[in-house]
Amino acid sequence: MSRMDAVIATTEKAASFVPNLHAVVHHGVDADKFHPPDDLELAWKRTGFPGRFGIATIGRVRPEKGTDLFVEAVTRVLPDFPDVTALVVGKVSLGDRRFQADLQAKVEAAGLSRRVIFTDQIKAEKMPALVRSLGLLVACPRYEGYGMTPLEAMASGVPVVATDTGFFSSFVGDNEAGTLVTEPTGSAVAEAIRVLLEQPADRARKSRVARGKAVNRFGINMEIEGIHRVYEDLWSGRQ
Repeated sequence: MSRMDAVIATTEKAASFVPNLHAVVHHGVDADKFHPPDDLELAWKRTGFPGRFGIATIGRVRPEKGTDLFVEAVTRVLPDFPDVTALVVGKVSLGDRRFQADLQAKVEAAGLSRRVIFTDQIKAEKMPALVRSLGLLVACPRYEGYGMTPLEAMASGVPVVATDTGFFSSFVGDNEAGTLVTEPTGSAVAEAIRVLLEQPADRARKSRVARGKAVNRFGINMEIEGIHRVYEDLWSGRQ
């Protein structure tokens, strides 16, 4: 990195760690590809998963991604919401198979094997339709450099429950587009999920805010323009 003519950081925090910094350009989301459904209940029905309402965590199944926090949270919450199904969407590496097996055992012990579903990795071209079918996305990693799944959810009109890592606080704002969980525990994540499930009007409002924020502040065109300016500066000798 020290030998580059220019370095682009994705966040102000990341910028403090890199040499030859030229610009901070946030990752953007394709808001045409990720967009809200016409009918949320119908979109969920088309997935083929049970229930009338879906929540999910998306990412590799591993401790760093907080998959265990999600599983603990939904096993606490789902017994009180019989129409809700929870998905764990993501690839599990060989070294994390025991971790996943332990989580599945906890789900089975809670009697929720049919409602907490481990999907494995889903093809990229199928992800936009799955994301827009959700009523809530939960992103609870213990560490994240930036994190795109909350942004893709927000562009799809899906409120987000997220731990305070990566760039999630900027996405969620003052709990405008979801709920930021400052304490990374299963019980705290469960409480945030429960409150949003119990308040459909607030969830609908946050859905609208999430979509607007994703489009107006984190649209992919802004990323393209930011990177383009860096190249123009290099070519013109203004770096």
